[in-house]
Amino acid sequence: MAPEIATETIILPAQPTFDHLNAYQMPYVGPRTITKQTITETTREVAPTLSAAAPRHKSEPGLYITGLASQYPPFLFGPEKLEHFTKKWYDLETPGIKKLLAVNAATAIQSRSTIKSADDPFWNRSVPPNISELDVFFRKAGVDLAVQACRKAIKEWGGTTDDITHIVGVTCTNAGNPGFDFLVAQKLGLKSKTDRTLLHGVGCAGGLSAMRAAAHMASSAAQRGRPARVLVISCELCSIHARCDLTEVVEHPEETRIAPALFSDGAAAFILCNDLVPGAESGAIYSLIDWGNDLIPGTSKEMQLSTDPLGFKTILTKEVPHIAVKAIPPMFERLLPSLPPDEKNTTGKPAQPKDFDWALHPGGIAILNGAQNSLELHEDQLRASYEIYKTRGNSSSATVLIVLDKLRKTGEGRDNVMAASFGPGMSIEMCMLKRCRNDDE
Repeated sequence: MAPEIATETIILPAQPTFDHLNAYQMPYVGPRTITKQTITETTREVAPTLSAAAPRHKSEPGLYITGLASQYPPFLFGPEKLEHFTKKWYDLETPGIKKLLAVNAATAIQSRSTIKSADDPFWNRSVPPNISELDVFFRKAGVDLAVQACRKAIKEWGGTTDDITHIVGVTCTNAGNPGFDFLVAQKLGLKSKTDRTLLHGVGCAGGLSAMRAAAHMASSAAQRGRPARVLVISCELCSIHARCDLTEVVEHPEETRIAPALFSDGAAAFILCNDLVPGAESGAIYSLIDWGNDLIPGTSKEMQLSTDPLGFKTILTKEVPHIAVKAIPPMFERLLPSLPPDEKNTTGKPAQPKDFDWALHPGGIAILNGAQNSLELHEDQLRASYEIYKTRGNSSSATVLIVLDKLRKTGEGRDNVMAASFGPGMSIEMCMLKRCRNDDE
C-alpha cells in the first residue's frame, strides 16, 4: 500500500490592493501550485467586470471589418455548356451522366465563373490533368486570383501591407505545402514576421471558419494591448477538378454526384481590425458581434472531399439541404443573446430571423429556398445569396464572403446581418454582424 501523503493548509499572505482594470496583469506569486491556481481563479472572476465596465455593450468585442473585396475569374460557364463539355469524353446515356444533366437543368444557376474557358486545351486533353498538374496550376492561377482580392480589400481599408499583423488563409481545392497563403503573402510583400494560419478540411464553411479564427486572434491581441490587423483570404478553383468529378459520376452511377453542375471559382478577402487600431470603428463596413460553430451528429458521410489521382472528388448527398436548414435555428438562438439592444425595438420582444439580413452560403437552391421558408424570410433578406448563386454559382469557402460583399451594395438593408455556411462534418458556422453606417448614409 502506498504511504499516505500528508497535506497542509496553505494560508496565502494578504494581497496588495489593486485596481480591477489591471488585475489580470498581476504576476503569479509564490512557488506553490495552489497559489497560482488562486490567482488564476481571481482573474476569471474579474474578467466579466472588465467587459461590463467598457462603454460598448458587453457583447460587442470591438472587431471591425474595414476592407472587403471579392474577385471572380473572367470566364462564365452556363448550364448549357455542361452537356457539350461532357459528351466529348462520356456517353450521355450513361446512368450517372443522365442524372447529373437532370440536376444541372434544375439548379437555377444561370452562369458559373471559371478560371479557364470551356474550350481551353487544359480541359480538353484526352488524358485529364493529374493532381500534380492541378497543384501547379492552382499555385499560380489561384494565388494570382487571391492576390487581386487582397489588394482590393487592402485599398478599401486604406492601410499598408506593413501594417498587417496576421494572415489567415483557407481553401479546400489545394493541399500544397507551403500553403497558398504563404505564396500570397510573398506576392503582397508582407513582413516575414506576419502571423500566418492556414485552414484546410472545412469546405464551404471555410470563409466563416477563417472569420472566426481571425476574431480570436484579434481579440487575443486586444487583451494584450496590441492592435491587430488581420488579412483573411479565401480562394477556390473548383472547376479544375471537374474531370475528376465527371469520372466519379460515370464510375458510381448508383450515386447522384452534383459537383460538376454546382461549383465555380472565386476569391475573397477582408481586413479585420480590433479597436486598438486607430480609426477602425469609424472606417468600418461591418462590426463583428459574435460567432459560433457546431458539428451536426451523425452526418459525417453526407458531405466529403477526398483526394484522387485526378484531383479532388466531392460527395454531397441529397440529405445535405435538409440537414443544413435544420441546423440554422439552433445556432441563431445561440448567438442571439449577444445582439446589442436596439433602440428602435419598442416591443421588448427578442429579435427574430426576419429582423436580420442574411448572408447565407448558397450551397444550392434547395438550401436557399428551405432557409427562406423555415425562417419565414422575405426573398429580399436573402437577395445577395440568391444573386451570387444564380450568376456565379457556388465557389465553396469564398462564397459567403462574396455574399457579404454583395449585400452591402444592394440597398440600405437592415442593420443586423447574420452570415451562415456549412461544411464537411457536417458543420455549421455562423457570424453575427452589424452594418456600420457612415454619417453621410
